[in-house]
Amino acid sequence: MALTNAQYDAIMHEYEERRSLHRQELEDRQRYVYDNVPGYKELEDAIATTSVNFGKRLLSGERLDRSALRNEIAELSKQKLTLLTEAGFSSDYLDMGYTCQDCKDTGYVGNEKCHCFKQKIIEALYDKSNLKIMTKSANFKLLSEKYYSGEDLKRFQGAVRTSEDFVKNFNSDYQNLFFYGTVGTGKSFLSVCVANELLKKGHSVIYFSSLGLFTMLSEYAFDYKAKQELHDIYEDLYNCELLIIDDLGTERINNFVLSEFFSCINERDIRKKSTIITTNLSLEDLQAIYSDRIVSRIVSNYKLLKLSGPDIRKLKKIAKKESEDLQ
Repeated sequence: MALTNAQYDAIMHEYEERRSLHRQELEDRQRYVYDNVPGYKELEDAIATTSVNFGKRLLSGERLDRSALRNEIAELSKQKLTLLTEAGFSSDYLDMGYTCQDCKDTGYVGNEKCHCFKQKIIEALYDKSNLKIMTKSANFKLLSEKYYSGEDLKRFQGAVRTSEDFVKNFNSDYQNLFFYGTVGTGKSFLSVCVANELLKKGHSVIYFSSLGLFTMLSEYAFDYKAKQELHDIYEDLYNCELLIIDDLGTERINNFVLSEFFSCINERDIRKKSTIITTNLSLEDLQAIYSDRIVSRIVSNYKLLKLSGPDIRKLKKIAKKESEDLQ
């Protein structure tokens, strides 16, 4: 499924805004240094003047040694750096900043799309759940154990450690995670925590609710005019670095869904692409609802992480309502 011209233009406009913002930030830092570091601006002007005068002399026909110019500029630059650091600024304080160091906020590394551009394509095409927004309220910094106790707490702590190891070893160790258990115990939360960390590291992540995934696939699969779009969707689903399927079991089970689900997890396993699945189903329910080959793939290739305890979402809503009533 390709980007529309409007989607592509919107992404490129965002990169333009990034570059403009960072240029403005650099100009602000430069003005601050000029105003607060005596002699810095004069040295910078001296470098410019030296280069211009050298060029004029070359144009007039003089035979000059360019290494002399380089040495003079290097000495002036060294003096600038000394003034900057002695004034308490870091040596890179006046370097251009970038949101993505790899592509310098252009979206491309050479002729290839940068990983940040590829993720923006994914977000434009698939992220109807607004994964980036979700990560603001679901990340490892916001983890809390206060809702758990006893065996529930041990399970949660184990799931957190496994999730952190999953992120830490993502580049070197192919793994899949299967979070299951009762409603509201942190399964989706942990999956988004993992997604957030991997997005920050530049990996491509596609997030779907189970219902949303199979609804989208059915819409394209039964539209004979959309063969190329369907092919592109499969390529993205099979090749993105992490696929999250949230709330397995909320989709309407039929032969099409069973076939598509097996193909997805099987192809990703063949290609060694990691997958995270969350569900409120028990393992017994999973066995009863899905085919043996699906259950076999999950049990064999996924780390099974059970979460239990109270419905945290419900507890938070109750606490919020009680707080509002007291106001």
